[in-house]
Amino acid sequence: MLLSHIRLKNWRNFQALDVPLRNVTYVLGPNASGKSNMLDALRFLRDVSKRQGGGLQAAIAERGGISKVRCLHARRDPEVEIDIALSRELDQDEPTWRYVLAFKPEGKGAQRLLVSREQVWQGGELILNRPDDKDKKDTLLLTQTHLEQIQTNQNFRELADFLSDITYLHLVPQLLRFGDRIGGNRLSDDPFGQGFLERLSATPEKTRNARLKKIGLALALAVPQFSELRFEKDDMGHPHLQARYQHHRPNAGWQSEEHFSDGTLRLFGLLWMLLEGGNSMLLLEEPEISLNDAIVAQIPLIIERLQRGQKNRRQVLLTTHSEALLSNQGIDERGVVLLESGKQGTTGRIVNEDERLALRAGLSVAEVVLPKTRPSAVSQLGLWQ
Repeated sequence: MLLSHIRLKNWRNFQALDVPLRNVTYVLGPNASGKSNMLDALRFLRDVSKRQGGGLQAAIAERGGISKVRCLHARRDPEVEIDIALSRELDQDEPTWRYVLAFKPEGKGAQRLLVSREQVWQGGELILNRPDDKDKKDTLLLTQTHLEQIQTNQNFRELADFLSDITYLHLVPQLLRFGDRIGGNRLSDDPFGQGFLERLSATPEKTRNARLKKIGLALALAVPQFSELRFEKDDMGHPHLQARYQHHRPNAGWQSEEHFSDGTLRLFGLLWMLLEGGNSMLLLEEPEISLNDAIVAQIPLIIERLQRGQKNRRQVLLTTHSEALLSNQGIDERGVVLLESGKQGTTGRIVNEDERLALRAGLSVAEVVLPKTRPSAVSQLGLWQ
């Protein structure tokens, strides 16, 4: 299953956004244009639909309330709406599923947040349309979506399962290295990798070893003197990742994750998540951070090759500023989304005809599209004092 289209209304930066998605979609835009907020719309649907601790009210509260979610430009229309389409094959005439969720404050008294519209289409047939008669008799029902309730989503459980399995990872190396010492409350779904080693530990040993072997081969090409990768638990039962580097003594050169470079840890996290596969979507935010440009330039090919031959290819949506990454000639022009900031918020589009012709003539996305994300006055920044 693939998420083939997303439409947003009054969501954070976006007063209106309407763009298609591909197997791999690259989201480009200036700073503060809403790249992270576009990803967060999908994280929001995941949080609504997740099996434990989810729901509309919790997802909104986690984001600071409706006032933090609703677009500041939405002065007259208080309704926030997310509209997505899922397809078994991209470019099919009718999506397999379409889900629309709209919500707004009740507008009186306790200012409850209510579902103003929830709709599900299956192959073009409308199978859920709220508010319905029950909702009109008892408005308390509108404080919850049918998506989040197993007793009401049975007719579109496939859709709910897809959304609840969406994964976001923006691995912060310091949290992975020192997560057990930092302690404290961990964010739900661990988006910054504080418990990433526990994720490895929960993976069946045979599967884990196969992935580590494959990642080790990749790291040997990217990290100087790297030789071997293994997973172990210490005497206290804490999981650790260890790497051996070439050394004149055969048993020397082993280092644990706290000695890995930031780039090595981030590359490992990226490779692991791609190999994890499954019928789910992976959201990546600026995967180029801490990596050498020569490695960054290979990320599009890494994503393609690691999933080649897998039964279920993992759909990837990533944001990037990287010229090195976008210089790769293997990027599908149909998978490029450009966010453009304006006085009425951010809009988004795919490449236009002129850009498409330039790309087909042999120029890269970095040459054709990336320059359009640069602030017009950025050259004056160096004169600031």
